[in-house]
Amino acid sequence: AGDDLLKALSVVFQSRIRASDTLARLGGDEFGLLLDGCSLARAKFIAADLLAAVVDFRFNRDGKVLTLGVSIGLAEITGDTASGAEALSHSDTACYWAKEQGRNRVCVYRDGDSEMAARRREMSWIARINAALTEDRFVLYHQSYLQLNADAGAHQHLEVLLRMVDGTGALVQPGSFMPAAERYNLMPSIDRWVIGRVFAGYGRLVEMHGGGPLTCAINLSGSSLNAEGLLEFIRLQAEAHALPPRSICFEITETAAINNLRNAAEFIAACKALGFLFALDDFGTGTSSFGYLKNLPVDYLKIDGGFVKNLRSDPIDKAMTETINRIGHIMGIKTVAEYAENSAIIQDLKDIGVDYAQGFGVCLPSPLFPLEKPPQLLAA
Repeated sequence: AGDDLLKALSVVFQSRIRASDTLARLGGDEFGLLLDGCSLARAKFIAADLLAAVVDFRFNRDGKVLTLGVSIGLAEITGDTASGAEALSHSDTACYWAKEQGRNRVCVYRDGDSEMAARRREMSWIARINAALTEDRFVLYHQSYLQLNADAGAHQHLEVLLRMVDGTGALVQPGSFMPAAERYNLMPSIDRWVIGRVFAGYGRLVEMHGGGPLTCAINLSGSSLNAEGLLEFIRLQAEAHALPPRSICFEITETAAINNLRNAAEFIAACKALGFLFALDDFGTGTSSFGYLKNLPVDYLKIDGGFVKNLRSDPIDKAMTETINRIGHIMGIKTVAEYAENSAIIQDLKDIGVDYAQGFGVCLPSPLFPLEKPPQLLAA
């Protein structure tokens, strides 16, 4: 059915362009169109005509009528265009911007546009991220939690952090490559890499942390919640490495949970049936935090660091921290405060009754497997 749809669309596109133009399928559901000897004004008209044609198109299959949408990126080829690859890159950037703007629209690439420049920078990371995955150039760091409440249990806790090693051997912080990985759907592959490494090394981690019960928190992206086969991958990895219950706590952000509420609830329930724990990260940033919390069977709330780092100077942030902690405890959920940057904040968190603190005031990020020599640090 997909092949038939693409063929039908090709006929529609071909009927709306000039004999001198070149139409090609680039792969998947992406098409490229080279408008030879065409002004930018005329190109805009042709692109708008193609968009209207797709909106009007109806695909009939097995008695069902499907409607479609399209996003179009338009780039002008001038004397300053260095190569065909650059022209494609410009149009690709504009196409992604069209999707970001709400789809079913045409966007024109313009040099100097800050948003376009940001998208181009992100897209430059795609090849670097894929190379790092292929060449096994990611490394794991961690931050331990500080237990503030004696009733929180005997488990030690740490959060697994990801870094990338670039082609020169320098360490790249996640803030540099994660936005591109999120935007271009590379996070499911990265998450699998992390899960595989942590599950395989869990026994070593227990030994390195004194041999007692240990819970490792692993971040999952929102796109991973919808990734086909991830749950089965987790189950097979857990069986292969004989992980005990409560050994792993998966973290998803509050925003990801809101955007995928049904999938998130089903995924969490399925993982908990395998003996894993779940935490909601950055809690408090959503618009309906407490309302949907009853529908998500999580074990930990991680209070957003934006509240925690200012709780000594901002009474509203302190009240938010207290409220999240109280609601969490009423629901039987343990609480973790991020951005615990100094001993004064840690003491305030303890007085409030928060279960765990995490941040630079507790410990700095360090290699998860310290026998591996860390690469040179690179901030961007």
